[in-house]
Amino acid sequence: MVTLFDVARLAGVSTATVSRVVHGQDRVREATRIRVQQAIEELGYVPDGAAQSLSRRRKDVIGLVCVERQAQQYDIENMNLLFYDEVLRGVEARIRDQEWSLLITFLQGANDPGFPRIESFTGKVDGILIGEGIVPSPFIERLATRVPVVIFAGTPHERAVDVVAADNLSGSAAVVTHLIRDHGKRRLFWVHGPIDSPDSRERRYGLDHVLHANPQCELTGFYEGFYSVESGEKAGESLLARPGAELPDAIVSANDQMAIGVLKALARAGVRVPEDVAVVGFDDIFPGSLCDPPLTTVHQPMRKLGERACARLLERIANPALRPVTELLPTELVLRSSCGCPPGTVIRRPVPTLRIPRPELAGAAPSPSPVSSPQPGRRPARQAAKA
Repeated sequence: MVTLFDVARLAGVSTATVSRVVHGQDRVREATRIRVQQAIEELGYVPDGAAQSLSRRRKDVIGLVCVERQAQQYDIENMNLLFYDEVLRGVEARIRDQEWSLLITFLQGANDPGFPRIESFTGKVDGILIGEGIVPSPFIERLATRVPVVIFAGTPHERAVDVVAADNLSGSAAVVTHLIRDHGKRRLFWVHGPIDSPDSRERRYGLDHVLHANPQCELTGFYEGFYSVESGEKAGESLLARPGAELPDAIVSANDQMAIGVLKALARAGVRVPEDVAVVGFDDIFPGSLCDPPLTTVHQPMRKLGERACARLLERIANPALRPVTELLPTELVLRSSCGCPPGTVIRRPVPTLRIPRPELAGAAPSPSPVSSPQPGRRPARQAAKA
């Protein structure tokens, strides 16, 4: 193996001079630098990355903590895998040119006993990206005393560290407003995501906001899903099995995969979409465009989420004194025909950011249960359950 000493011997300089050239320092004459670089090329010398990192007191490694939700589903149907694949592409695009590396680990939800393992993770990386905000705030604060931390797809209200998230609330409000304003939908059914998912909670807040602004509309029930196609099918089956209950005008799902499952359940039962009931999702994954009918949804920029979160982490590694900030990335309303738009419709509309005071939505109703339906003879509560 070619060493620093071999390069120094061929170039006729000291090892210290070779080291300065390798590290890009400017205390080397140009003629000497050229001679050293020629020796490096001739010998095929590859600098020892570990030694360079040690000299800079840095590892050039970013940690990524992902969530692996346990459910009875095929991996290809796991929203987390689709989501993290896009996020990973964004992170990798940001660090590729800087020759940093990525170290990945998975947690199994908010009650994972492996949280202490993340503390040992801090000794192997320069900073950590944590997905979905499921790690408790006190634990996040403790991690942040050791290494820089950025949360992506977490709650916008985390104060201890930086957060980069899609503007889920505004996107959800936009698609629900479209159902009410453009298609005259009045009776809505909500398919919630995992109870520990900040994205699902924010999307529910958007639904709640629109219902508050439209007293002629009501929420006829809800189902707590698991972000999988299978849980969407179960949501549709539970809705159809409610005794004596009529179909809602529209089913609003917290993500596309559950919406796809709802479409499958409705198709098996002979329920027409959108003629009998409209269905909308969130995320804009590719399979949604292949459904029959194609799925109306909200696009969240998953790859850009990874890019922006990684960029902020690199900034924080370079300057740990930066104050924590929250960055919300804009979403797009993607109109197809499952909402009631004409067949063949493919329209994308930027979603403006809503500024909604949180007290308006606080304490609206109880937390979601597996399925909620109105009692016979009573009008369903318009206020939605707080996710």
